Amino acid sequence: MRKIAAIVVATMVLLIGTFVLSAQQAPAGAPPQGGAGAQAGRGGGGGRGGPPPAMSFFITSVGKGDGANYGGIAGADAYCQSLATAAGRGMATWRAYLSTQGAGAVNARDRIGTGPWANARGQVIAANAAELHGDTIEQARLGNRVNKVTALNEKGAPVNGVGDMPNQHDILTGSTPDGRAYTDAMDHTCNNYTSNSTGNVQLGHHDRLGGANASWNSVHASQGCAQPQLVATGGAGLLYCFATTPN
Repeated sequence: MRKIAAIVVATMVLLIGTFVLSAQQAPAGAPPQGGAGAQAGRGGGGGRGGPPPAMSFFITSVGKGDGANYGGIAGADAYCQSLATAAGRGMATWRAYLSTQGAGAVNARDRIGTGPWANARGQVIAANAAELHGDTIEQARLGNRVNKVTALNEKGAPVNGVGDMPNQHDILTGSTPDGRAYTDAMDHTCNNYTSNSTGNVQLGHHDRLGGANASWNSVHASQGCAQPQLVATGGAGLLYCFATTPN
């Protein structure tokens, strides 16, 4: 009997030791502390413990007030630069997200730098131009992170969209969904952003609501180029601004 009891006790001790050892070991496949599993997810700000990225993307908090007339694309760039400067980011070079038509046409996607771009809260809205425009099937499936929550103005405030009064989700772009200039004979840029009367300009929806494709950069044309015509469809003549030198 004593021999049997000793065997039972030894077996129990062995089982308890095995259980304790297993509990102390990390599960198979679990990432070590501070590894990939601890890093910020897709579209987050700076890494854990690090500062968030500086603002390199915003929607203008107010339009120029002259419809789609910004004095041309250079004037639109200067407007972005002035608002960025007022927000403390004037050391970066800023460009309006606009395409032009005609001789020497410019694609919006080719003039905004290489990314990544972050809003005033340090939230990255796209890593590069390909992700911003969904160039591949996978990138198009995942989409960028431009939406009502992340597409903030230079002051870090949200921009009115569907359901707000007034709705201001129409953003001037003059661009196709892939960020390029139109090549047909129609006016998609209000005469390259010099008209406040005749013509039309292509618009995107920053809140991704409304229209057949809910695109951030190319949903529909404006009714015209005058300020009241931009307001009529849910806009205010606002622009997307991108830093070509994010840091």
